[in-house]
Amino acid sequence: MTTPFAGYTRTTLDDRLVNPEAYADESVLTDYATLRAEDPVHWTEPAGFRPFWSITAHADITAISKANQRFTNRQRTYLAPIEAEEWTRGISGDSHLFRTLVDLDDPQHMKLRRLTHSWFLPPNLRKLEAEIAEIARTHVDHMQLLGPDLDFVNEVALWYPLRVIMRILGLPTSDEKTILRMSQEIFGPQDPDVMARSKLLTSETGMAPPGSGNPQVDLFALVQEFFVYFAAVTADRRATPRDDLATIIANGQVDGAPISDLEATSYYAIVATAGHDTTSSTASAGLLQLIRNPPALARLAADPSLLPGAVEEMIRWATPVKHFMRTAAEDAEVGGKTIRAGDSLALFYWSGNRDAAVFDHPDRFIIDRSPNPQTAFGNGVHLCLGLHLARMELRALFAELLPRLKTIELTGEPRNSVANFVSGLKTLPVRVTWA
Repeated sequence: MTTPFAGYTRTTLDDRLVNPEAYADESVLTDYATLRAEDPVHWTEPAGFRPFWSITAHADITAISKANQRFTNRQRTYLAPIEAEEWTRGISGDSHLFRTLVDLDDPQHMKLRRLTHSWFLPPNLRKLEAEIAEIARTHVDHMQLLGPDLDFVNEVALWYPLRVIMRILGLPTSDEKTILRMSQEIFGPQDPDVMARSKLLTSETGMAPPGSGNPQVDLFALVQEFFVYFAAVTADRRATPRDDLATIIANGQVDGAPISDLEATSYYAIVATAGHDTTSSTASAGLLQLIRNPPALARLAADPSLLPGAVEEMIRWATPVKHFMRTAAEDAEVGGKTIRAGDSLALFYWSGNRDAAVFDHPDRFIIDRSPNPQTAFGNGVHLCLGLHLARMELRALFAELLPRLKTIELTGEPRNSVANFVSGLKTLPVRVTWA
């Protein structure tokens, strides 16, 4: 009989599940497939990390996500080395430097979420549809002016959703580079290209592997920069309210009292970073798959009615948020395994979105896939707040880009960011001819 994980030791598989390099080269997808087949609820003990249960099957990920009272968010939101967790507690006295919506449980989570919930619903977003289409047009125009050879990630995809986020928050376009840098540093503090651009390097603290001595972005200095920047935004919007999302956040109240500076800054941070980085990664991954599937590209360009379904497949394929953590509030059974109260669970969304029990041919990019119950936006009360905005942005970009393309091809090897939490393409070199 074949033993589970034949070909590797438990330790090496466990280490790969947290290794940012395994996400950059996508080798972790092979490990996910092994786990789904042999041990979909897997006790995981990587070196330097507190142990946790790896949840890799779509059904289990969805069920846990919906059971938000039995599996809570607050204690542990994402995978970080023990050293980093201890450093964070020493700095903040808490398990997090920020307290964003994804770090909170009800009732506080829902009270804060309600401040902006209606703003992100389709009836309100339709007011922005024409403006988002114009921002998309501007960026495709820019792409065309760059000439035939360009890097789609760094010259288009990073900037388009950022411009949308700056618009809805009411932030000046002159601050785009600052927000982009902070977003990349918060999600990829160990990525060598992020470090090469950063002025906030340290070898003393943060997310570096224990004992590595490797430099990386100083997360404490970065969080301080967030607080200074957005404290000024809060003060301005309280003094002179405007018709923007920053005004809603700055003047938000919970239980009749103004939200705290930490809550306000955390709110800005999640909108400005996650709302930008995830859409950028999906747009880039989607274009890459269309380049690699010329018949699908031609079909989509000829039939715009396929675009909503194609966008959903791009989201499934990219799954920019690779995981979130939960903590069991009580003993529970998942996949035949006993989960004890206090145990951590990692919900590996990228694995769930490649689950053959749910998706036919999950490793194929199919623009008219139906049904497509992708789990990249999460489920339950923590369903992504900006999912309708993300879909609108992606539809607008490809609706503008595809009719104007004559040909598009790769001119080099695309590269992914080195990160195990939020990650995606960081280069996509292409050559374009225009219709």
